[in-house]
Amino acid sequence: MKGKAWKFGSDVNTDEIIPARYLNSSDPAELARHCMEDADPAFMSKMAKGDVIVAEDNFGCGSSREHAPIAIKAAGVSCVIANSFARIFFRNAINIGLPIVESPEAVAGIQAGDTVEVDLGAGVVRNATRGSQWRIAPFPKEMQKIIAAGGLMEFVKEQIASR
Repeated sequence: MKGKAWKFGSDVNTDEIIPARYLNSSDPAELARHCMEDADPAFMSKMAKGDVIVAEDNFGCGSSREHAPIAIKAAGVSCVIANSFARIFFRNAINIGLPIVESPEAVAGIQAGDTVEVDLGAGVVRNATRGSQWRIAPFPKEMQKIIAAGGLMEFVKEQIASR
């Protein structure tokens, strides 16, 4: 995964990621149009497919809605790197196939606009702009398979089909 970094602070909640006023839809494309709208109203007009969200503490706090990671993934964000994630957001992100990484060192070393590369299998985050890199715990193989499949439901479908 490789893209431009978009920096956010601590406690970015699910209402900032996808405002409740858009929850009358479960269409990923519709949710994507409003991704991060209450945190940065111009986010979707500035970001490009493959870009990376970098945030501080407790990213995805608030409600347990899956709409938040769905909006991020559907918007084309390739990965979210944060100091920490709200527990339910973390699980929802994996369930829908959105790669997320906890690395306070990477968050501290990445500035808005830097080009960031993430290799989940090797356990490395690189800041290509500044020539820095950080080790992260590699994702367990099963989590990598879930993300590669596009989420837990797709992974299960593949498992059933291969029997």
